[in-house]
Amino acid sequence: MDSTFELLKLAKEGDKDAKEQLIKENLGLVRAVSKRFIGRGYEPDDLYQIGCIGLIKCIDNFDLSYGVKLSTYAVPLIAGEIKRFIRDDGLIKVSRSLKETAYKVAKLREEIINETGNEPNIEELSKRLNISTEDIVESMEANAEVESIQKTIYSSDGNEICIMDKLANEKNEQEEIVNGLLLDNLISNLKDTEQTVIRRRYFDNKTQTEVARELNISQVQVSRLEKKILLKLREDYCA
Repeated sequence: MDSTFELLKLAKEGDKDAKEQLIKENLGLVRAVSKRFIGRGYEPDDLYQIGCIGLIKCIDNFDLSYGVKLSTYAVPLIAGEIKRFIRDDGLIKVSRSLKETAYKVAKLREEIINETGNEPNIEELSKRLNISTEDIVESMEANAEVESIQKTIYSSDGNEICIMDKLANEKNEQEEIVNGLLLDNLISNLKDTEQTVIRRRYFDNKTQTEVARELNISQVQVSRLEKKILLKLREDYCA
């Protein structure tokens, strides 16, 4: 922790070597976080690179007065950077050229089946469209991957669950974990009395009167303090 603190201090002062050392020491953390998002239509290396951007932002924005480990603070930021990338880029990205080729292949395939009653092979499609067999196969695979997320994996009483639903549920679970880590980090930055108020009220389900009795202050003071703390947490969370 001491060596990390010193490196952070140097990095804040503009020491590029110290910043590079911090990045190298935490690449394993990036790899671990990025693995959570594998299977969403993106290459692991792409997710890893986006995660590295999150780590760099973490180092740049880390406040030495936080009183938490860099790794603890970094997890939500790395995950958040990857989530933003996935959200902004779409679940599975297929280029326009592949989409156009897939459309042409599907249209021609349907025409041939209607005319002959037979399933055309790749070579026939390639010849008639004047498109290489490699490009045709790639477009068909890409199109199938997009369609597959709508495939039903469970059906009961008329209710169907598809792969996209399952991915959405997994994403929500991961978001809850990341948000929980971030919230814990924010609370840990509060003063002792403030931490007690929040933890007693929202984790232990205590009334304001019970908290006031424990802290030896009035219920009105607890109410005012609670509102002030919640506002502070909201501002820090959205920052």
